[in-house]
Amino acid sequence: MSLINKQWHLVSRPSGEASPDNFRLVEAPVPELQDGQLLVRHHYLSVDPYMRGRMNEGKSYAAAQPLNEVMQGGTVGEVAASKSDAYRVGDRVVGMGGWQQYQVVDGAQRGLLRKVDAAQVPLAAYLGAVGMPGVTAWVGLNTIIAPKAGETVVVSAASGAVGSVVGQLAKARGCRAVGLAGGPEKCRAVTEEFGFDACIDYRAHPDLKSLSAALKAACPDGIDGYFENVGGLILDAVLLRANAFARIALCGMIAGYDGAPIPMAAPQLLLVNRIKLQGFIVTEHMQHWPAALQELGTLVATGKLKYRESIAQGIEAAPEAFIGMLKGRNFGKQLVKLV
Repeated sequence: MSLINKQWHLVSRPSGEASPDNFRLVEAPVPELQDGQLLVRHHYLSVDPYMRGRMNEGKSYAAAQPLNEVMQGGTVGEVAASKSDAYRVGDRVVGMGGWQQYQVVDGAQRGLLRKVDAAQVPLAAYLGAVGMPGVTAWVGLNTIIAPKAGETVVVSAASGAVGSVVGQLAKARGCRAVGLAGGPEKCRAVTEEFGFDACIDYRAHPDLKSLSAALKAACPDGIDGYFENVGGLILDAVLLRANAFARIALCGMIAGYDGAPIPMAAPQLLLVNRIKLQGFIVTEHMQHWPAALQELGTLVATGKLKYRESIAQGIEAAPEAFIGMLKGRNFGKQLVKLV
């Protein structure tokens, strides 16, 4: 009896906010393995903010997600069957298997899978703190912000999978870390669990004057580095408090993922303060991944890097988990557990 593989396909492009109607759950038989192939059974799949941009057809840094195909994304799992000399049954692997329960992979094709050790680091963490989000934090902080001990680093979406790692790495480098997050519960975790020096609840400061005043209080020496995940009002407030020669790592602008424009209130401050603002995509910095994964894996294995996960149960839950993540309903890394 052949295995049945449940898959989520993107069947339409959103107009404004993404909705469950943009997706369809499809069942397909798992094909028989050919020589050199292996079958991966996914344990967790990842949902990430960048996926929203890829659902659109317009120009972006990555090709648009094709319609009527498996929704693309990161996965971790184990080899369930193998006709490849490179992989054994039971090997734990991380890859880009997408929103589906199983994936057939050519074992000879490099870069599709990476074997991981789940004895020291939990398997799910390879999609979060020791995966793409963690490496994103590491690359943006170290290569763009390049913090020096004693400087102040501010992080938006500080309770999320990327932001929480940025602050902890900044603290390890001797910096003052200040986060922004939505709601008192998330802000409390940012300081008490993740070790930031302060956290601002942006929901309590809905206008530029109020948010700027809160940043001034939390950053008495100004802002030297800013890790940007959101854009909009938060970026405007940070620019008002930024020091001369501040550095901004532009990772995401979730404020505009539904297509709304994101104007800047005072872009002249970039010139006045000689600020470096650089956008980056972590997959264009593969030369840094080994060093990043080495440090992140060691920190997680030794309990020095803390992280949170929000876990939805079952393949059926993927679209709602994704939409909820875009609305900030998750806490930390959003995953869907399949096994």
